[in-house]
Amino acid sequence: MTSSNRRVVITGLGLISPLGHCATSLWEALVAGTSGVRPIQAIPMGHFQAEFGGECQDFTADIANFGTLEKKLQRSIKKGMKLMCRDIQLGVAAAQLALADSGLEPGSFDPTRIGTVFGSDYIMTSPGEFAAGIQKCMPNSDFDFSHWGENGISQVEPLWLLKYLPNMPASHVAIYNDLRGPSNSLTMREASANLAIAEATTIIQRGNADLMIAGATGSRIHPLRAVHLALQEQLADCNTDAAGGDPAKACRPFDSNRNGAVLGEGSGIVVLESHESATARNATIYGEIAGYGSSSVANIQGVADYQSAITNSILGALETSRLDPSQIGHVHAHGSSGYRCDEEEAKAISKTLGQVPVTAAKSYFGNLGAGSGVVELVASLFAMKNQKLFPILNCDDPDSNCPINVVHSWAQSPGNSFINLNVTPVGQASSVVVKAA
Repeated sequence: MTSSNRRVVITGLGLISPLGHCATSLWEALVAGTSGVRPIQAIPMGHFQAEFGGECQDFTADIANFGTLEKKLQRSIKKGMKLMCRDIQLGVAAAQLALADSGLEPGSFDPTRIGTVFGSDYIMTSPGEFAAGIQKCMPNSDFDFSHWGENGISQVEPLWLLKYLPNMPASHVAIYNDLRGPSNSLTMREASANLAIAEATTIIQRGNADLMIAGATGSRIHPLRAVHLALQEQLADCNTDAAGGDPAKACRPFDSNRNGAVLGEGSGIVVLESHESATARNATIYGEIAGYGSSSVANIQGVADYQSAITNSILGALETSRLDPSQIGHVHAHGSSGYRCDEEEAKAISKTLGQVPVTAAKSYFGNLGAGSGVVELVASLFAMKNQKLFPILNCDDPDSNCPINVVHSWAQSPGNSFINLNVTPVGQASSVVVKAA
């Protein structure tokens, strides 16, 4: 149970997604049934099964992508850009957008009372970082590792590692905005966002902060990461009868013709705040964090038990929120479009929550890695705000082995609360309960 009755609310939203860089553009795309899955432009994909994904093609890392900033902050971020890989750029941009949306101005808050919890995937170095050094170690056209120490490593940028450390998103955001409160960084892949929100919530409940910046960032559209994922996971192929060669139809959560996940990238950040602080400054309140749960389950061979992990996570979230299953308006499922994961997730939802309406925004933009969780949470917040629950895209023939109430049309109500679910390929599940404030 929570150690405090202090209420924690959401007062700022920031995101970078394949469907836009603000909550409104994301919502408008969902309403229009627009998919963000398209041919990938950033990296050559000709050797992969999939040449498409949920790419943030409008995000160029131009300072304009970080929102309207005062000149000093603009200069700081521009200077720090050389120490940011794609994942970190996405995260910092989303955080700045969330801070702006919250109405927090520099100097308007006690910096010791606001902190950061950032989640991420494991962030991989770009092969280009080593290209010059490798060329120096090829005296006879073949790479000779014995030359690396003398000739190769000197060609690597001295600060290269700072571009890829997973604690750097939180570090950059805290430094740029003078946030001196509690700080932490999590690397739990897709589970990271909900876990970051849960930790930030408990920090506020304990009275260790009044505001927290929480969320996660990730990019699976990366030359090495894409190779790893192709070896580790089932990736979608749009050249099937169901998809008909259309990338927008490749991600098919809970559909009987689903055949794998779609690569994606993005970041989502929320500003969490004590209810007292939010009301005192007349902030916009989007919703309240009511509870959270987490569980990791795998067998001795390391094979994930998705059903047990998700079941435990949901039960933990219900306990901390003190809500009955009948009080949950809808579930925002992980909905990876993987065959076994979807089936086990559906059984866990059915077992714990019955026939609650289930939606999944990954059907619109693919798996954004750690960045998925908050982007999906924002989608459900807007569904609750507008009292319209978006259907799962491409779930044309629901799998009978997935015994859930799939949202097919706009006819179902989102209710006044929802559970946001995510799970990693290795069986780490996380969930957050959000209710209308």
